[in-house]
Amino acid sequence: MKLGARIFKTGIAIVLSLYLAQLLHSPAPVLAGIAAIFAIQPTIYRSYLTIIEQIQGNLIGALLAVIFVLLIGNHIFIIGLAAIIVITINLKLKIGNTIGLSLVTLLSIMETPGTDFIPFAGIRFSTIMIGVFSAFVVNLVFLPPKYEKKLYFKISGTTDEIIRWIRLSTRHDFDHNLLKADIEKLKDNLIKIGQYYLMYKEERIYFKKTSLKKSRKLVIFRQMTSTAKRALDTLKKLHRYENEMLHLPESFLQSIQEQLDSTIYHHEQLMLRFIGKVPTPVASEASICINNKELFNLFLTHQKLYTNQDDPHLYHTMQIISSIIEYGEQVEHLDTLITSFYSFHDNEVSIEQKEIE
Repeated sequence: MKLGARIFKTGIAIVLSLYLAQLLHSPAPVLAGIAAIFAIQPTIYRSYLTIIEQIQGNLIGALLAVIFVLLIGNHIFIIGLAAIIVITINLKLKIGNTIGLSLVTLLSIMETPGTDFIPFAGIRFSTIMIGVFSAFVVNLVFLPPKYEKKLYFKISGTTDEIIRWIRLSTRHDFDHNLLKADIEKLKDNLIKIGQYYLMYKEERIYFKKTSLKKSRKLVIFRQMTSTAKRALDTLKKLHRYENEMLHLPESFLQSIQEQLDSTIYHHEQLMLRFIGKVPTPVASEASICINNKELFNLFLTHQKLYTNQDDPHLYHTMQIISSIIEYGEQVEHLDTLITSFYSFHDNEVSIEQKEIE
């Protein structure tokens, strides 16, 4: 298990909130620590949104707690009713993320009413807000992870794994069960890539030139993800219809293998070109292979060999060919985007060859 930046930030935020609460002589500093746990976020932008929502949610919890105690009391059934109303209001205001801390505020205020109930409620509310602001300060001071690097290396690692399996699949040199298990892991990786993409997208940019460059990078990262998904879809087709591949004519199977080898090689080169590890090839250096139209014509020729056009084997082969063609188109589009990016931002992509977990 690796200790990430968010784990350390959570610990530091708890320490800071408890220290400030004790420094201000709060009767319940633990509430500040609890609030800090709820408020810590992976990015500064999310932290900013969270502090706005937490202020609203805590105000709702505190106000309802005071109203219920003053008008009805603090019987356990009354507390339950107040909690239901707090949850309902938070959902109506579309700040459902604050429900947990709102309920903590509600319970901490309603638990011990007395003659000085209003000052008591104010102290409890302030203590909780100390935790919220402590988490925000920690997010500002401690730099968030570089999600651009994390995103690229997650896409690159997932793409490399898919490509290795495609190479083995076209040569029928793989373990069926192991590949099936790895396909599920690759699906999970694509989900995590989507999360990294959102976090990178949320990172704030304050200069117009940098903002424009990031906008173009976002388009490229989105296309990288789409291409990886299409590569995985091709891998799944090769895995699912392995038996159909074995029964294809040798010449047709060789053409499929050559097309896939060319496509995945091109894909690998693009991932490296984006970080400046591979120069943009000139036309004479471009890889020579059959194109998508020729591959489709080969399939039509293969189709004529079947007297029964409803043969499942033919239908499954068509799915494999269509997936390969679409994968190739996604790779070509990625090539266009990267080439366009470097025409505006020559040598401005700087990603160290070291992944930060």
